[in-house]
Amino acid sequence: MPCLDISTNVNLDGLESDSIFSELTKAVSEIVEKPETFIMILLKGSVALTFGGNKEPAALAEIVSMGAINSEVKRKLIVTIGSILQNKLSIPRTRFVLKVFDAGRKSSKL
Repeated sequence: MPCLDISTNVNLDGLESDSIFSELTKAVSEIVEKPETFIMILLKGSVALTFGGNKEPAALAEIVSMGAINSEVKRKLIVTIGSILQNKLSIPRTRFVLKVFDAGRKSSKL
C-alpha cells in the first residue's frame, strides 16, 4: 500500500481538501500502477517548517511503497506531486522536497 505523507507550513483551515486528496490519490495510483483503493494520503498543514531560512510556503513529503519504485517513477512522482501542490496550495515546486522509499518485498517464513 503506497503511503504519501505531506507536511506543509501552509494553513489548510477552511480549504476544500477533497480535490487535493482526489488528485494526489489518482496521480500516485497511476504513477506506481497500484489501485486507488490501496493509496493512503496524509496532509498536515500549519507545520513549523522553514526552507532556505524563511517561512514562505514550502512542503516536505515522503512516499513509501512496496515495489514499483525506480528512477523514472521517482521523477514522475516529484514532478506530478510538486505540480499539484503548486496549483492547489501555491507552494512553488522549488520549495517542495519528496523523499521516496521502496520498502521492497521481503519474503517471510511463517
